Amino acid sequence: MTHFTLHTEETAPDESKPMIAASKKQNGFLPGLHATMAEAPGLFAAYSFVHEQFMNSRFDNDEKTVVWQAINVEHSCHYCVPAHTGIAKMMKVDDAITEALRNETPLPSDKLEALRTFTLIAVRERGVVTEAQMQAFLNAGYTQRHVLEVILGLAQKVMSNFTNHVAHTPVDAPFQAFEWHKKA
Repeated sequence: MTHFTLHTEETAPDESKPMIAASKKQNGFLPGLHATMAEAPGLFAAYSFVHEQFMNSRFDNDEKTVVWQAINVEHSCHYCVPAHTGIAKMMKVDDAITEALRNETPLPSDKLEALRTFTLIAVRERGVVTEAQMQAFLNAGYTQRHVLEVILGLAQKVMSNFTNHVAHTPVDAPFQAFEWHKKA
């Protein structure tokens, strides 16, 4: 198995060093995803920018969690599901939402379920959404901006999920208690 370097401020390419320092300051530690992405400064910078933009989306914390975790679970990301479980707790997301996403069981509201359904359609169909699917999402109370912000969240998760798949990024200590494996 190919082993990817988990960079530090000392080992990272010069272009990644400021991003590593910023990540450590923001998170209190250097997440393995960031340590891995540091190998490719362009990826690390793009991921950081897209993450910031998604954080500034019109979605509330519950909805951000639905988008992230629906994609993480669909992509079977061994790293991101536990990480976003911990992040959801920090964001004060109801555990019922997190558990429904992790276990692929119904969410506590029809609106959140509509968001998960639309997100999964976007993932599975590579953005090819029927008019009926689009209308169901809009009828649930979402807007055209939300449609595009789902795509923004998907772009973020493709970068992180795929990086974690190829690099086999180890789950960070703060998130190991939330270990997850996709059900067969």
